[in-house]
Amino acid sequence: MDWQAFWLTIRLAMLVAVILVIVGLPIAYWIAYSRWRWKFLAEAVVALPIVLPPTVLGFYVLVALGSRSPLGRWWQAITGHTLAFTFTGLVIGSLIYSLPFAVQPFATAFSLVDSKLMAASATLGASKLQTFLRVVLPLSVPGLVTGVALSFAHTLGEFGVVLMVGGNIPGVTRTVSIDIYDRVQAFDYAAANQTALMLLSVSFAALCLVYGVNRKVWALWPWK
Repeated sequence: MDWQAFWLTIRLAMLVAVILVIVGLPIAYWIAYSRWRWKFLAEAVVALPIVLPPTVLGFYVLVALGSRSPLGRWWQAITGHTLAFTFTGLVIGSLIYSLPFAVQPFATAFSLVDSKLMAASATLGASKLQTFLRVVLPLSVPGLVTGVALSFAHTLGEFGVVLMVGGNIPGVTRTVSIDIYDRVQAFDYAAANQTALMLLSVSFAALCLVYGVNRKVWALWPWK
């Protein structure tokens, strides 16, 4: 088993999950509470990676990060190299690919919070930020746990976007899914099975964590 690829994948998935919490919470809050009539367009953009073929998404991300794009030229002027085929580029592509798996559970959890509780908080003089931190966030723990775990597990198994944006550079962009593909191409099914079982175990553990934590939360605070 390629442990270098395994730990790189774990590092990528953890980093993506953490960043998606920071980026996804305000997006989810806006989706849950905004009354903009064209909000469905923003929701469609966020959900697009779910239905878009990974190779298509990876191609456009690759173009956006390449040396011919404004972002790619700006990054190259600063660092001396492009974002494509780097770990940083891999993180950016993974963030876009896993965005809906974090934002949608967050937004659903926010929308289920009783509006009367938020109104009561505002009546008591709490600001919107205080209401969010003290009322909305604690009541949305199941959705938050689900979003973090799903984005982590989804990043673990991504293949098309990783291959298009990062390529297959050992120690830099070579992830577990690419390693499994290479093993199968070389007819090394034993090694591919070993790596696949490890990935299966980690993904299963992440889902068990989601259901276990959510069940405990609902048992402690059965507000429905």
